[in-house]
Amino acid sequence: MRVAIGSDKSGFALKEAVKAYLVSEEARAAGVEFDSGRDDLGTTDIGDVHPYYRVAADVAPRVLSGEYDRAVLICGTGAGMSVVANKFKGLSAVACEGVYSAKMARVINGAQVLCMGGWIVAPEMGLEMTKAFLAAETHVGIEEWRKEWLSAADQKVAAIEEENFKG
Repeated sequence: MRVAIGSDKSGFALKEAVKAYLVSEEARAAGVEFDSGRDDLGTTDIGDVHPYYRVAADVAPRVLSGEYDRAVLICGTGAGMSVVANKFKGLSAVACEGVYSAKMARVINGAQVLCMGGWIVAPEMGLEMTKAFLAAETHVGIEEWRKEWLSAADQKVAAIEEENFKG
């Protein structure tokens, strides 16, 4: 799975911690494809910062196009990145503060983008959240009745999105 990462100045330290995992042998063994020179799409130098809205607006269409399977976006709270990324029809970005919510954002909601806050999430927690998010698959590891219910819910959410994104 090809993964992108991006941050603004407030998320830079957390992004660097997560990026260290993404380039590791452990991540490669888990099926993660990441090139730090190509797939870090936000602030790469604390002296040359990119605002959250520009980073999220750069990453979101790349996930939608299939260039990336998943992404991790980090700002101060995770909220700004999530708000901007969700402006793109078909994309689901969720701001999370813990491992369980990061995993379940993927399992239940099929989120493609994990958003975190550098002011809120400690580096070790961010690393565990990223691992859980990347390892999780939509509707996998849950009861059969819940899979059926969530599949129906996904269709209703898609209809809501279609209505709200009309011309």
